[in-house]
Amino acid sequence: TNVTAVLEFRLLGFSSNPHCQILLFTVFLVIYILTILGNIIIILVVTLEPQLHSPMYKFLKNLSFLEVCYTTTIVPKMLANLLAKRKSISFSGCMAQLYYFISLGATECYLLAVMAYDRYLAVCEPLHYGMAMTAEFYTRLAVGSWVTGVFTGFLPCLMVSRLHFCSYNLIDHFFCDISPLLKLSCSDTTATKNVIFILSLLVLSSCFLLTLVSYLLIILSILKIPSASGKRVTFSTCSSHLMVVTIYYGTMISMYVRPTYNLSSELNKAVSVLYTVVTPLLNPVIYSLRNKAFKKALEKIV
Repeated sequence: TNVTAVLEFRLLGFSSNPHCQILLFTVFLVIYILTILGNIIIILVVTLEPQLHSPMYKFLKNLSFLEVCYTTTIVPKMLANLLAKRKSISFSGCMAQLYYFISLGATECYLLAVMAYDRYLAVCEPLHYGMAMTAEFYTRLAVGSWVTGVFTGFLPCLMVSRLHFCSYNLIDHFFCDISPLLKLSCSDTTATKNVIFILSLLVLSSCFLLTLVSYLLIILSILKIPSASGKRVTFSTCSSHLMVVTIYYGTMISMYVRPTYNLSSELNKAVSVLYTVVTPLLNPVIYSLRNKAFKKALEKIV
């Protein structure tokens, strides 16, 4: 068969209605600015306040930096395309976006699991927490999350980049995601789908299971607290964390832990907005603004 190499892709985005595009641009721009500002404030406060130099807040600083990188991989190009007449991305730019999206997404899974384990040690094993979560152990967990995430993105991106994309180059999405790229390819994508499914199953399911077990053990430990007010405060914080984690993992698992990629394009886009745009905004709100120690540190610096 004659195969014409595709040098760029056209992103169809959300809607062809100009008024709808301007509205979406405004909404996503506001969310993006709030996300960047919120996460940068967390990084600055944790860095400047010595009382927040514990592993919990250092993990939070890592997560905030990750969210800045993660949302910046997707949103600026999406905003540019909402205003552009020609909504395109080069082949190399598409593969780069796909790699960073997968790598940073995997890193977030590892970090959320590690943060849940840290909270489990702090709540369920408070007497041993100082000995268990040493500076060296924290560094290994944080660096391990980033390094493992970086390597997780290589294989899927390599396999997708080696597929043939014929003359039809319209991606029915707002960024270079796996599902629309596989639908677009004129190669046999069976091996690529199977590898991505197995990798997604291993990463997402294992991290979600570890996170869920950690929080369940925390909740069981909270139920043993005699003080009603202490029980209520601790449970409120943990339930908020669990809510954000469930939204993130739930949407990611529904998208990638499926043996077939037959989700409708509109539903695909709507679900993708949750974990690429909404979750990075929720994390600073849930993990910091509901935390008394962080709010006191922020007031002190201001």
